[in-house]
Amino acid sequence: MIFINPKTDFAFKKIFGSGQSHGILMSFLNGILYEGQSIVKDLTILDPYLSPRIRGVKDTYLDVRAILQSGETVIIEMQVLNVEGFEKRILYNAAKAFSIQLDKGEHYTQLSPVIALTITDFKMFPEIDRPISRFVLKEKECLIDYLSGDLQLVFLELPKFKVPLDELKSLTDKWIYFMQHAPDLSVVPQIMGNVTEIQQAFEIANRATLTREELDELEHQSFFIQDQQGAIVKALKQGIEQGIEQGIEQGIEQGIEQGNKQTKIEIARRLIGVMDDRSISEMTHLTLDEIADLK
Repeated sequence: MIFINPKTDFAFKKIFGSGQSHGILMSFLNGILYEGQSIVKDLTILDPYLSPRIRGVKDTYLDVRAILQSGETVIIEMQVLNVEGFEKRILYNAAKAFSIQLDKGEHYTQLSPVIALTITDFKMFPEIDRPISRFVLKEKECLIDYLSGDLQLVFLELPKFKVPLDELKSLTDKWIYFMQHAPDLSVVPQIMGNVTEIQQAFEIANRATLTREELDELEHQSFFIQDQQGAIVKALKQGIEQGIEQGIEQGIEQGIEQGNKQTKIEIARRLIGVMDDRSISEMTHLTLDEIADLK
């Protein structure tokens, strides 16, 4: 069997946000948000389009949006490329999902909590080793929680997960491994298939079950990602050439030193979001602190 890549927008929505994804999404959220505990016992999958209630407010599309039985709203976004302004878009989507709950005349006490779950195929927080991190509102110095904990930002950074297949134990591990390696597999591993919802996710991800239109959409998105990655490689080559030219123009020793430094910086900028910080550091010889400053 050939499985589609769940990290593309189309595949992610089909696996976790379609009409047959009810149980799959519950299991996934329990694994990622609640350490495998059966906290989410029911949910309603909604149209992920957040239609603004206020004229002039920017329209926003998400990958999956659901209301849990507890009343909480969960918005989920899968992001493959580290595009400019992405971190601001996360805040924007979460704030809007929280604010548009009320109709005119309704009281603020009717607002329900919002969890914004963002899954990235790149590292956002190099100073955090674990793949799942959570952000809430706190007082800056005392780190006291804000009186209302109704807004959470949860991040799953896939490159930080290093557990091999034969060491998968928890539901969390198995779902992260599915996100990372589904397209690399030809059969459903027994250690993962014993979770009914993960088995169902593999069935939906089976390329043979897709229509021609779905295959075309999947191919279109894959080509777009490849084009963006190709643009990064091209920019790297241009940066190297520019650095060499600067070195020649500015003199032998000083010019090469300055040109190489600028080239290293340009290369590092282009690799952010494509490679992890340590690999970028090894390639460019910039320090981890210098790479963090570039971000």
